[in-house]
Amino acid sequence: MARLHLFDLDGTLLHGSTAPVEISRQLGLEAETVALDQAIFAGRIGPPEYATRVHALWTELTEAHVMAAFEGAPWMSGIEDVWAEIRGDGDYCAVISLSPSFFVERLTAWGAHEAHGSRFPAVPFTEPVDPAGILSSAAKVQIADRLCEKFEVSRADCVAYGDSLSDKDLFGAVPVSVAVNADRHLRGLATHAYVGRDLWDAYELVRRAR
Repeated sequence: MARLHLFDLDGTLLHGSTAPVEISRQLGLEAETVALDQAIFAGRIGPPEYATRVHALWTELTEAHVMAAFEGAPWMSGIEDVWAEIRGDGDYCAVISLSPSFFVERLTAWGAHEAHGSRFPAVPFTEPVDPAGILSSAAKVQIADRLCEKFEVSRADCVAYGDSLSDKDLFGAVPVSVAVNADRHLRGLATHAYVGRDLWDAYELVRRAR
């Protein structure tokens, strides 16, 4: 039976950072977005408010900024190697993130079968963000279920990789999980834990466990 590997982005594939912070760095607004990250991680604001506030910061955002943010981000090493191995084994890999879809979807070029993020307007923005399109921890499970149906696997065949509160529901829904540089919200919930900067080493924890 094939397996479906589900990867978070912020703090998981990105080491010590988030896509919004990397985008905002291109606009000189890193500090403002770090403050928003701290607020959402602490539970003081929810995903829709977070999205609305970063959208308001990005009035000057262009496609060139997004490309520079993606190319200059602190990615974990080994991402493309891991996904090539997964594909070679006949398994599937997908990214599910609360970060903007216009950033997340670029990861299909690295080998992800699917990449899902919160729906933002096209860049440069001419429309407001629609809160209904912003993902949550629960929405990650819903997307995972749709991917299971598409790839003809079940939750029992899934492996989740994440680092924070937004991954908690998904970790509770699948039998195997890897906490990657995780915070306190995932302690005790994950099947495996990894600290470091090489995704291959995290993948090795579940690679041969079928």
